[in-house]
Amino acid sequence: MTGKSQAVPRGRVQRFGKFARLAGGVAGNMLTEGVKQVASGNRPKARDLLLTPTNARRLTKQLAEMRGAAMKLGQIFSMDTGDFLPRELADILATLRDAGYAMPDTQLREVLADAFGPEFESKLNDFDFQPFAAASIGQVHRLTTKQGRSAVLKVQYPGVRESIDSDVDNLATLLRVSGLLPKHIEIAPLLLEVKAQLREEADYEQEARYLNAFVRALGDDERFLLPRVIPSLSSSRVLGMTYVPGVPIEDVIHEDQEERNRVMSLLFELLLIEMFELRLVQTDPNFANYRYDPESGQVVLLDFGASRRFKAAFTGAYLDLLKAVVTHDQDAMAEAANRIGYKLGSEKTPYRDTILQLATVVLAPLTRDEPYDFAISELPKQAVAMAGDIQRYKEFWEAPPVDVAYIHRKIAGLFMLATRLKAQVNLNQLLLPWLQE
Repeated sequence: MTGKSQAVPRGRVQRFGKFARLAGGVAGNMLTEGVKQVASGNRPKARDLLLTPTNARRLTKQLAEMRGAAMKLGQIFSMDTGDFLPRELADILATLRDAGYAMPDTQLREVLADAFGPEFESKLNDFDFQPFAAASIGQVHRLTTKQGRSAVLKVQYPGVRESIDSDVDNLATLLRVSGLLPKHIEIAPLLLEVKAQLREEADYEQEARYLNAFVRALGDDERFLLPRVIPSLSSSRVLGMTYVPGVPIEDVIHEDQEERNRVMSLLFELLLIEMFELRLVQTDPNFANYRYDPESGQVVLLDFGASRRFKAAFTGAYLDLLKAVVTHDQDAMAEAANRIGYKLGSEKTPYRDTILQLATVVLAPLTRDEPYDFAISELPKQAVAMAGDIQRYKEFWEAPPVDVAYIHRKIAGLFMLATRLKAQVNLNQLLLPWLQE
């Protein structure tokens, strides 16, 4: 943590005021920049005026200060792989993944007193008021249990849960009115799902249940390391857990090629286990949700608030889609895609063919029985270019099915991490056992 702090704005009126000032600032900057461009003899496009560095800084700083659903929605949008937002906006919002302000001590003490009573300090041994991590919904502090074990306390920002619906609506309206969201995209179903997901993520009792479920499933797997819930330090707005040591997952880049490959293979295998065995997926791809223990080689798994359960019909159809991609069966791909929730339309139409071609390109690493070198992959650029082609079919195109969006968000995050670690992974070999079953 850098030690920067900022009070979390509370209440709908105060938070709406933040959005209003943000919109006014963006509009004012557009006007100023437009006058400069015209005076220089240029004819700027509105989109170019919106996506200026000044507006980018204003947008990300304001959302980071607000935290809560506003910041989280920005993070979710930033993980889009090009088939939902303009690439420039996704890149701007991507900075929110590393942004985080701590709340000042006065607010922190209010939350702790509400959770543990006015004498909370006597119940929290060696509590460090300086958080070592801050995110969109809460911040994390070190302490010691009465038994002398190292522990952490995840503390939710005040007012975050109550502002979810208004934050999501206000940010979506801002993006829509500003022109940053294409007019033809209908995002209402996605926004409903985002609200539901964020309400669940803001319920730390639910997160504790998800963490316990992952501990039951993976606790005996020595390749992973997970914290344990401390019930006496937990409630709906604070979550106490045992402290798990480790370094940032990005530090694996300093290991040799074999270890980088092993760690990344393990994370891809974990996703397959989550999808096709547990049908419970931790859908937040933020790198901070993984850590690495250099001494044991274990991968540390953290933050299960964004976990999502999937129906067997969905995961079965998705597995059939992967099987069809591996066997190069276009008809089976189309059938599985329809079962997942895509609406491809009639056979032999340009839209249908483009969607299937995109799936073939994106999932190509699964089809070859050889290590895929993420360090030199051109796949993200290809996917973005093809996604732009898809958006031309405005009469057919719609936001991807919500379940698919969550899965693809997680896959995109793993792809980004594998690229960061310059890993080489045989994805075909990881998938093969599931296809055979």
